[in-house]
Amino acid sequence: MSHDDRDGEAGQQMTIDAGASGSDPQWLNDDERHAWLALTGLLVRLPGALDAQLERDSDLHFFEYMVLAMLAEQDGNELQMSKLAALTNGSLSRLSHVVRRLERQNLVRRTPCPQDRRATHAVLTDDGLARVEAAAPGHVAHARALVVDAVAPEDLAAFERVAATILDRVDGWHP
Repeated sequence: MSHDDRDGEAGQQMTIDAGASGSDPQWLNDDERHAWLALTGLLVRLPGALDAQLERDSDLHFFEYMVLAMLAEQDGNELQMSKLAALTNGSLSRLSHVVRRLERQNLVRRTPCPQDRRATHAVLTDDGLARVEAAAPGHVAHARALVVDAVAPEDLAAFERVAATILDRVDGWHP
């Protein structure tokens, strides 16, 4: 569809800057549009595919699994909530809700941070460690089948660079 074909149509393609400067938006060309639609498809469909496998096999949602897995990777299986939110790419509010749900299942508990009484640590319980260890093989196999083994190693490295660049623009993300 050319720019002239798009003028005045509902559902016009937009970019981040559209309307922000008061000038006409810089419409996506065909290559940019195809890349954008592939990315949005990935963002919408991959989480559901990951959730479905984890729910079926481990009775966990993907974000719950990520919380448990990130805690399992820490010394002492604990981490300050704000740092855990950053590691899981979630907001502190979302993390708090998920940790509350995981606490009810005795998979995680919260404790005051010894260095800063205003902060809270999430601590993986023995039940939580057992649950994430049981879920990990199936999740890793599914992630490998859907993503890692689906692309060439050089494409995977490029994907990491591109994703990190976009995440940094979204919210200053740093691995």
